[in-house]
Amino acid sequence: MKKIYTLLFSALTCYYVNAQQVPAAKQNQTVIITGATAHTGKGDVVENAIIILENGKISRIGTYDGSSLPSDAELIDAKGKHVYPGLIAPSTRLGLEEIEAVRATLDYREAGSMNPNVRSIISYNTDSRITPTVRSNGVLLALIVPEGGILPGTSSVFMTDGWNWEDAAYKTDVAVHLNWPRMRISSASWMPSADEQRNRSEQSLREIRTFFDEAKAYNDLLRPDTRNLRFEAMKGVFKGTQKLVIRANYIKEIIAAVQFAKSYGITPVIEGAGDSYLVTDFLKEQGVPVILSQPHALPNRDEEDVALPYKRAKILQEAGILFCISIDGSWQQRNLPFMAGTAAAYGLSKEEALATISLNAAKILGMDASTGSLEQGKDATLLISSGDLLDMRSSIVETAFINGAKVDLDNKQKALYRKYSEKYGQKE
Repeated sequence: MKKIYTLLFSALTCYYVNAQQVPAAKQNQTVIITGATAHTGKGDVVENAIIILENGKISRIGTYDGSSLPSDAELIDAKGKHVYPGLIAPSTRLGLEEIEAVRATLDYREAGSMNPNVRSIISYNTDSRITPTVRSNGVLLALIVPEGGILPGTSSVFMTDGWNWEDAAYKTDVAVHLNWPRMRISSASWMPSADEQRNRSEQSLREIRTFFDEAKAYNDLLRPDTRNLRFEAMKGVFKGTQKLVIRANYIKEIIAAVQFAKSYGITPVIEGAGDSYLVTDFLKEQGVPVILSQPHALPNRDEEDVALPYKRAKILQEAGILFCISIDGSWQQRNLPFMAGTAAAYGLSKEEALATISLNAAKILGMDASTGSLEQGKDATLLISSGDLLDMRSSIVETAFINGAKVDLDNKQKALYRKYSEKYGQKE
């Protein structure tokens, strides 16, 4: 047994050492990109664009008139290529999970069910081998979300490049997350009886209500006699400085979750939202944004259209609901642009689909003033692709910048591809 543990430790050590890449240095030279088709994320497309990056910001974006360019700048001729805002993964375990089958590499949940004080920021692993595979496909910002229990914790937005978690943090303590109890009664043979399912749901709802009541009362006090870290972690939610993201899928859960939050003066964000297409009028009236999860999935009900998961985005778009698209997990985030591409194939325009993984996500997370689109004055977080970013057949991300710093787009998978291409390409 000792030998097995030694081998496992050695394997994990090699895994992490080989995974490390040098993060990009802060931008110290002006970068000028010319000739590309720029997709701003706001629905606009600029042909033959010029984009100037200075001091980590976009100082200019417009149509290139062919005028001479300064010789001391880094010039990038992107003729025939496409420029996009950096993509934003709005809900992921990236950096908290390394090897799904090895428990020692999982750090996304704590013991207990009510842990709003647990902060994902301090557990984020910048040396993860997974992160470069995600970054190389254009995901440059990500909301790192803890999981497990009823209130799993507080999430933060990270840049997918950095020496450590302090270095990579983009916006800290963005949201507190709440997993709404399951309210749909299942008749599956392995599930408890209907009465037991209802009792469990009602018990969880009572626990949530009690916790919120006590947390609100605590935060209304000027000087509590005894400090309670869990209650203190809810202060921003009650003050409106933090988001409350509630994971709910079933129609009854969505309505109950929104009404619950509103009873405390909170406008929540609904995550998951499988049945959101059934309550568009309600969500619109309440001003509730949506993080639409798992667009590549089966329908929730046997009678639903098999293509419904692909069409939900179009339904929400037509209803005028602010929404973005997400995928669960960590390594899966590299497929985020293709999830948006599927939404484009089922009703959204390409620019609307791009917004679901860029500007819309930034708006929902409260950081659209600085990122999410290609606009003058915003952070120079963007990428250059030789093909359509939303189409897996042609998407090749060639260059990416985070706050003006050119990041490394290599990863272990690319290295293995080069290694074995050479091996099997050699003549005997």
